[in-house]
Amino acid sequence: MLSRTADNLYWLARYVERAEYLARILEATQRLTALPLAYVGSSNEWESAVATAGCAAAFAAVHDEATEETVTDFLAFSSENPSSIRSCIEAARTNARAVRTALTSEMWDAINGAWIELKRFGNGPTSREEFANFLRWVQEISLRFDGSAYRTMLRNDAYWFSRLGVYMERADNTARILDVKYHMLLPADEQVGGPLDYFQWAAILRSVSALTAYHWVYRDSLKPWLIADLLMLNEQMPRSLASCFENQVRFLDEIARAYGRQGPAQRQARAIRTRLQNSRMDEIFQHGLHEFISEFVADNNRLGAAITQQYLL
Repeated sequence: MLSRTADNLYWLARYVERAEYLARILEATQRLTALPLAYVGSSNEWESAVATAGCAAAFAAVHDEATEETVTDFLAFSSENPSSIRSCIEAARTNARAVRTALTSEMWDAINGAWIELKRFGNGPTSREEFANFLRWVQEISLRFDGSAYRTMLRNDAYWFSRLGVYMERADNTARILDVKYHMLLPADEQVGGPLDYFQWAAILRSVSALTAYHWVYRDSLKPWLIADLLMLNEQMPRSLASCFENQVRFLDEIARAYGRQGPAQRQARAIRTRLQNSRMDEIFQHGLHEFISEFVADNNRLGAAITQQYLL
């Protein structure tokens, strides 16, 4: 496969996954801001949404204050934000068009149809209800595209590069959600495990479709260390860091077998997976969750660079 084709497939998958992630973040923020002040506290949830999306610097360059109007426009519809939902869908469609012959008809219909339908939303819905429907639509588009890829693609290098993009983006997103939760959502004077903490954690779990899974796995009330364990170390959870890297290693190994050669990307992915497998939540909390996640995000970015250098240039 041409490196350019692999690059388009990889980024097509990343952009679709990123659009869904942004929709989930905005939906969770809407849910939190709709609660009474006694439950949500004095923190600015919209500011935390921008930080979770990794767009704080870009947002500050355009807007002075994080409000519902400015944040929803910037993260969902702004053409000035290359990571907005609109920009992600347009970039995904551009990448899909470049590799049209490598996609199945179902995959192309899903992403091209999303790009066409996006135009009917114009500059954004005019009400909260319409915006909530838009966010659900974005998530459905992602599920439709992902499902069509899983059901219709040959298990060859095109499929493997596409899945690498999904899990690379998903791991980064999950890590950012956890990190921002501990640094921005919970005020310094608020008790960990208190009512405010409970509603914020519930919103975070809903944003990654993990609230029901949490109760199935732990059969307990919401506890920060158990939620972190589910989203970081539990391989049963599809969006956990451990699950993402189990799949990263798997698909990188498939590519290595097909091409008859391993390289730095395979070694780095195995090293990160091993570190996650050998980690324990009590040790992570003792040494600092933020430090652990920051190191993970840096490792994940280095792996992305290694994949690019090894296969996509």
